[in-house]
Amino acid sequence: METTNGTTAAGTHAPYTRTLGRSGIEVSALGFGCWAIGGEWQGPDGSPLGWGKVDDEESLRAVRRALDLGVTFFDTADVYGTGHSERVLGRALGRRRTDVVVATKWGNLFNEENKVLTGGDDSPAYVRRALTASLARLGTDYVDLYQLHLSDVDSERAALLRDTCEDLVRQGLIRAYAWSTDDPKRAAVFAVGPHCAAVQHRCNVLQDAPEMLALCEESDLASINRSPLAMGLLTGKYVPGSTLASGDIRSAPPAWLPGFAAGGVADPQWLARVEGVRSVLTSRGRTLTQGALAWLWARSPQTVPIPGFRTVTQAEENAGALEFGPLAEEELAEIGHVLGA
Repeated sequence: METTNGTTAAGTHAPYTRTLGRSGIEVSALGFGCWAIGGEWQGPDGSPLGWGKVDDEESLRAVRRALDLGVTFFDTADVYGTGHSERVLGRALGRRRTDVVVATKWGNLFNEENKVLTGGDDSPAYVRRALTASLARLGTDYVDLYQLHLSDVDSERAALLRDTCEDLVRQGLIRAYAWSTDDPKRAAVFAVGPHCAAVQHRCNVLQDAPEMLALCEESDLASINRSPLAMGLLTGKYVPGSTLASGDIRSAPPAWLPGFAAGGVADPQWLARVEGVRSVLTSRGRTLTQGALAWLWARSPQTVPIPGFRTVTQAEENAGALEFGPLAEEELAEIGHVLGA
């Protein structure tokens, strides 16, 4: 996969693309994650599951700016903002829908009116109902990549869901499918499906995923990287003592979200690790954010990071990483040495 530095006369970042596994679907090497633009929503206990308040008009401008800068892959989920993220993304894409690759997810149950997560449904019968609702919210008649959003489904049930997804491919409702899970053994169940194209999993400079990356390379799956900026720690915006608003999931972090304590206070040890690799990541003119994305591209030829965004400024910085492409081999090795990898 070839990288070209610089921008075109129109300001679009030079093309740097990857393929979603064996699907043949080409995407920009950088995707945009649409969790944050869903706005605020809550768990059954009232705990925040969004990233705080959003301005929908700014979200629309940010998506469209990303399109102008060469981003062609957008990842959302039906549960983000309990349907709101899908609606905003669909509205932002409009007539440009066919120019992009859209990924969404199913498995969670929610009350769209009250913006509350109410449970999960891993039954094959639910897949089609969830997809029908997502298509309506997105304003499209197909989804490019449909992803199971429940990470801990048992293998037998997952095999049934895989087969259901194969049916949806045959019917032209989806082009390919994937599982959002951090468990390589579970991901392998989906991987045997002919139209399985990817695994979405956590991976970043501070949280490597060697087993999952190995599976993706061996099975020719795209590695779609959730939390590529370590929930914001790799943006450089946090210092010891910083706090976050109460509507932000990081202000009351669940067990699966390390790096933050109650109140959204960043863990000093995690911040120290960020500082340890800052000089390498920001070399050759990159911002810290852009360096963190470049690390993922260097880590494996399968990776497609999907950083979140809420503003045009964030969209521009994220997309700016496409100018630089992956870290050099020696830079990747230096980071490994600093972090003891």
